[in-house]
Amino acid sequence: METLNKKIISTPIEEFAKQATNEKIERTAKALEANGIHVLVAENAADAKRLFLGLVPEESEVFLGASVTLEQTGIKDEVDQSGRFNALRPKMFAMNRETQGREIRKMISGPDYAAGSVHAVTEDGHVLIASNTGSQLGPYASGAGNVIWVAGSQKIVKDLSEGFRRLEEHVLPLEEQHMQDLYKVSTAISKVLIVNREIRPNRITMIIVKEEVGY
Repeated sequence: METLNKKIISTPIEEFAKQATNEKIERTAKALEANGIHVLVAENAADAKRLFLGLVPEESEVFLGASVTLEQTGIKDEVDQSGRFNALRPKMFAMNRETQGREIRKMISGPDYAAGSVHAVTEDGHVLIASNTGSQLGPYASGAGNVIWVAGSQKIVKDLSEGFRRLEEHVLPLEEQHMQDLYKVSTAISKVLIVNREIRPNRITMIIVKEEVGY
């Protein structure tokens, strides 16, 4: 962990952008299931969106973590703009952080559904998620009633050691460029959540997309 954020490598690592084989996906899915995380496998981005919407009843309270994956699959726009759900992210951005900070914290800390993506999934069934602000990590870890993660199969790694290397050498430079393009600000690996096991049955669902989506 001491190496995190010492430098941002400008070139993503090719090995961490490769679609996983069906065998690797199946092995990972079995390990996640054994650790209490339900798994659905999507053929492509459109299939991932279909599976996601099948998990969330209309009018449900939904908090989305910032996610390129959810943007690319069309899930973000469907949740935040369709009017079919009680979308918390637009409400959060419409509030005044200086005068309504407490209300914002309470609103997003325990949603009925929290959704986003992850940065690495190990073949032995562990999940690694990094964040600069950490706003999505509390709901993922415990606060949300239900959690849905959507992850391209290129995020599958051998173990947590390789997962941290993926995070530092591949995800961080891509996210840095993304944040610079959008907001002209830098990012950092400020907080990291590792989910080894979920003890509440059916609380977390991971949708693994066979094709590369997100980064």
